[in-house]
Formats: sequence, structure tokens, C-alpha cells
Amino acid sequence: MTALNDPAAPDDPAAANGAGAGEAPGTGTDVTAPREGELPRLLSDCVHCGFCLPTCPTYVLWGEEMDSPRGRIHLMQQHVDGAPLSAPMVEHFDRCLGCMACVTACPSGVRYDRLIEMTRAEVEQDHPRPVVERLTREAVFRLFPYPRRLRALRGPLRAYQRTGLRRLMRRSGLLGLLERVSPSLAAMERLAPPLGRPLPRLPERVAARGERRATVGMLTGCVQREFFPGVNAATARVLALEGCDVVIPRGQGCCGALSLHAGRQEEARAFARRTVEAFEGVDVIVVNAAGCGSAMKEYAQLLADDPAWAKRAESLSAKTRDLTEYLVELGPRARRHPLPVTVAYHDACHLAHAQGVRSQPRALLAGIPELTVREIADPDICCGSAGTYNLFQPEAAAELGDRKAAGVQATGAELLVAANPGCAMQIRDALARRGDRIAVAHTAEILDASLRGLNRSSLLERPI
Repeated sequence: MTALNDPAAPDDPAAANGAGAGEAPGTGTDVTAPREGELPRLLSDCVHCGFCLPTCPTYVLWGEEMDSPRGRIHLMQQHVDGAPLSAPMVEHFDRCLGCMACVTACPSGVRYDRLIEMTRAEVEQDHPRPVVERLTREAVFRLFPYPRRLRALRGPLRAYQRTGLRRLMRRSGLLGLLERVSPSLAAMERLAPPLGRPLPRLPERVAARGERRATVGMLTGCVQREFFPGVNAATARVLALEGCDVVIPRGQGCCGALSLHAGRQEEARAFARRTVEAFEGVDVIVVNAAGCGSAMKEYAQLLADDPAWAKRAESLSAKTRDLTEYLVELGPRARRHPLPVTVAYHDACHLAHAQGVRSQPRALLAGIPELTVREIADPDICCGSAGTYNLFQPEAAAELGDRKAAGVQATGAELLVAANPGCAMQIRDALARRGDRIAVAHTAEILDASLRGLNRSSLLERPI
């Protein structure tokens, strides 16, 4: 199992699977298209009842039928019936966050998640985007799924934040100028989290404390690994303190979530194959980023038509768990020390809607003595992060971020807890625009602080 032990495993999944740098690896089987008849069958499940409307973030913002799941399904049906993918039609598909709140709300069991995924794959394959938009999207997908490229960006970005250039950029009005020239680049500047000194790389194995109860693999991710390394370190410590040997394969890379949810299916499959290979030696895989866990649980469907990988993908999907999901299954063993802090818990869409993980993080937080959990109003409405959405649809994302930030402020909490790096960056930015200094932490960091007996200031005195 070379991917588990090779510290120099390539950042490019195509290379990891033996294909050329520009090739899509695999068996040669065309697995890009949906199964024959699948799209019309799934479309026919919708009875246009409208239960999805109040749960859809873009419909809540604008009240526009074509920017609701029901409206987008109508457009999909038009396309199936022969209408071309026009620019206005594609715009309505692009405005969808893919948050899956409508899937949770639908009484008919409509697989809107699968519908928008297949539709976006067709858009990526068949719709010619304007040059600037195409270049922007390509730049994003050539950067964010690659940890080594993100790591190379850390140094210059940290210098930009620490030398006063960021403050100058904002006070001089240059950021406003950048927003007019490239809203996506401006969004990247605003969303970038404050960066401290790089943490030491996690070892390939973290030993359980006390009697070993389980051996688990741990996904380190891309943005999580390079911009939020403290979350991964806290995750490994919590698992070890609960009696788990933690295996952290060096050969792992991006899980493919960003590509999958943007319709770049063949790219997502390449990332998926590499992830499957990296984790085949473990019985359980623990994931601490909602979007990543959601994507990995979809591998069985993503690679179902690839004979060489279908069974292996199905096995990985079956053993993937969100961190909080797994800790509740395992049961607590380590002592929880008091942590007198009031937190607001944010439901990440790909955790609550895609994975159905809602009660577990709340149960873990409730098990910490002296910690108080407060609920945020309209928890099912997305914060606007949605993978790359806040980069490609920054205005809509900012509106949703402002709504979520107002909900957080209304709780009166001292600390926001979020289980996804994109959500953390998105809500942090929205709070900062409102002049709020609420700190943001991951569920793993809260548990880590309690298990190690840290004081509340270790969480509250954090840069935002």
C-alpha cells in the first residue's frame, strides 16, 4: 500500500493513478454521463408542492421561482426536453448553493442533490463560459484542492497579513477597486483566515492514550490541513485521548469534494481513487470537515460505473464517519473538565443535510461541564460558504453571511462553533464586517480544550 507510506506522494491525483499530468486516470470507461434514463426519472419525482421554497437560501433572498429547487427542476426538465443550456439557465444553476436543505424538507424524496450534481456536470462539459469566468474558475480549482500549492501560498499571505499591507489595502480603498475588477479575488482576500506560524506536520501514527479501543484513519484535507492545522491537531489528540490509534496516511490528498460539488466529475473521480487507495488499510475513517465527509460518503455512487474501483469505493463510503458521529458511536471515556463558556453551534449544510449529523455534535458539547450551547435562528439556511460558492457568487454569499452573522450575534454567545473550514471563514468574515469580535472554533477544538483541562481564554483569545 504505497500511498500510505510514501511521504512524497504526488499532489496530482492523475499522477498518483498512473496517468499523464493532463489526463483523467481510470479504466478508460466513460463514467461522466448519468445512467441512461436516470435524469428524467429523478425529475419526475418532483410534484412541485413548494415545501422546498422556504428552506432554499436563494429563494429566501430573492423570492424568485427560478432560483428555487422547484424552479431549477423546471429548467432541468426544459433542457431534457431539448432546450439548450442558455446563459440565463446556467446562471440559475450557478446560483444554487447545493446546500441540500431542500432534500431534507422534501416530502416526496426528490434527489435534488443528484439532479444538481448531474446538471452541473453537463454545464461544465457543454456550456462555454466567458473567458474571465473560465480563467477564474480554473485558477480556483488549480489551487484549493492541492495542499502543497496552498502551503506555498501561506508564507506570502501571512506576510501580507502581518506587515500591514492588508490594513493598507482596506483603508486605502484598493480592496473596493479589486472588488470591481475581480469580485472573486476580493472575496479570497476577505475570507483568508489569520495565519500563525506553521505547526509541525502530524506524524503518520498517533498512539492511543491508555488502553487502545480502536484504530482509525484520519483525513487531513486541503484547506483544513494548510489554513486550520490546529483543528487537525486537536482532532488527533481527542481521538487518542478517547483510546484510538490514529493513522494519518502521508499519501492522502484532496478528497475531491470541491470538484464533485462543482460538476467537475472526472476530476473528482481522480481524487476519489487516490483517497480510496490511501485509506484501504484502516477500518474506520474519521473526517472533521463536513464537505469532505459528505463527498467521501458519495464515493460508492461516484465510482459505481467504474469496474476497477466500484467495490473499493463502496467499502470506503461505508467506513467514513464524521468526527462527532464516530465519537458518539465510540462513547466517552476521557474525563471532561469544566469549560465555562457560552457557544453558538452552527449546522454546516453538508453535515446536517447531506450526512444527517445534527444531534451528535450537540450531545458532545452538552457533555462538557459548565459549557452552554445556544441555538442560532434559521439553522437550516446556509451561511453562504458552500464550497466555492462564496468565491464565484460573492454578492449572494455576502447576503447570506450577513444573515447568519446576525443570527450568531442574537444568541449572545462568546464563541461560535462550526464544523467546516469554509463555514468558519465565511461567518468570521461576516462577523468582522459587523465589527464583532466573537471567536470561531471547531467542535474538535472545544473537546480538546475540555479533555486537556485548558482554560476558557485558550478559546476566546483567538484572532478573528
